Amino acid sequence: MSGDVRVREAPELAKSLRSRHVTMISIGGIIGAGLFVGSSAAIAAAGPAITLSYVLAGSVILLVMRMLGEMACLNPGQGSFTEYARIGLGNWAGFVTGWLYWYFWVVVVAIEAIAGAAIIAQWLPLAEWQICLALMVILTAVNLMSTRTYGEFEFWFASIKVAAIIAFLVIGAGYLIGFTPTDAGGLGNLTAHGGFMPQGTVAVLAAITTVIFSLVGAEIAIIAAAESNESTRTISRLTITILLRIMLFYVGSILLIVMIVPWREIQPGVSPFVMAMERIGIPGSALIMNIIVLTAVLSCLNSGVYITSRVLFTLAARGDAPQALIKLNERKVPVRAILLGSSLGFGAVITAVISPSVLFAFLLNTSGAIMLVVYLIVAYAQIRQRGTLSPEQVQGLSVRMWFYPWASWLVIAAILCVLIAMAFTADLASQLYASLFCTAVAVGAYYLRVRSETARLGDSQSPIQSAETSVRP
Repeated sequence: MSGDVRVREAPELAKSLRSRHVTMISIGGIIGAGLFVGSSAAIAAAGPAITLSYVLAGSVILLVMRMLGEMACLNPGQGSFTEYARIGLGNWAGFVTGWLYWYFWVVVVAIEAIAGAAIIAQWLPLAEWQICLALMVILTAVNLMSTRTYGEFEFWFASIKVAAIIAFLVIGAGYLIGFTPTDAGGLGNLTAHGGFMPQGTVAVLAAITTVIFSLVGAEIAIIAAAESNESTRTISRLTITILLRIMLFYVGSILLIVMIVPWREIQPGVSPFVMAMERIGIPGSALIMNIIVLTAVLSCLNSGVYITSRVLFTLAARGDAPQALIKLNERKVPVRAILLGSSLGFGAVITAVISPSVLFAFLLNTSGAIMLVVYLIVAYAQIRQRGTLSPEQVQGLSVRMWFYPWASWLVIAAILCVLIAMAFTADLASQLYASLFCTAVAVGAYYLRVRSETARLGDSQSPIQSAETSVRP
């Protein structure tokens, strides 16, 4: 099923983001606390071979971004990449992916606010919930000012993260080359403690189910590009260079860590970057890393507020959310959408305070695999949409999916394998089933909406049927 999507009358957002903003937003989207802290659990589970897990997971994300790049060139100005699912598969797909993606980021906003508050609470005599509220109020205000203000904040947040990783790569490489005895680290640590793959091949493949979640977020640039005059060109550069970023920032830094610190000494939950810097002899390593992690957290929180508002705005423009949410202020900022997303994010924070082990745990579980479900639907939409194009139209695309259709089907197969692996992983199974339940709720909500709309109009033809027309590239 494909849909000829007609956008309802909605004001146009400001196109105030520059190329440098979108580029740094895309980089910042894949550099978060998952790298600086969460990578410790992955290293402990797979040993030095965790670098292979990151390469494989990064390759999947690269292909997903290439698909999104192609669809961005084919369907410019959609506002949210989830709308590509609507174009390729029909209104149901746009409704489901839009609301799932929005829900995912509402939960992320809460998680990042809590993480940031926990760090700041070490320095200020305030309750964590008070710090959470302050952080959300500040970054909501940033987003309310203008899109350009959000872009500037995110540009500098991302710049700090990039500078920190580059500094680590330079210092770590210099330490290994110039100061480490041959028998005390370096290449020796890759094989000296049970071998390069001490837990076996299965552990490397299983780790993909964990590390792939730390790599999602690059699609933020697709949304931001809709508010830039250089959207197609920006997306083209993004999809070509993202693998290099993943390889440099993730694989490069993780490889240095396991060369500097024997993998058996790395403790889950303790930043491996801190352990590596302490081994090198950098004073104040813990404080430095806390500041960097706080920057990463604030970056994700800032982007979370931005994304929830833009996805809501797009859903409202398509008639899938209250029409009041498309209203803009004089700076062309969707104020109501921003305030709604922020208020629900703070509501999620409140659940962490009053019921951390029940309500908040439920929110975390239901969002655990949502991004993979969204990617899966969008990937299938790309296959369906590409199949409607003529050879001349395909040749006219400035960004095309590599090795279509085999690479596209490979993405779908890889995502399905990760979901199946989650079902057989004790720590992840609950997240999978809760996320599938959340997906089922979204599908059910769409069909209830269709039934209600059909009954209201008294039309024998449902909105689903009326949308089943050919795709207009």
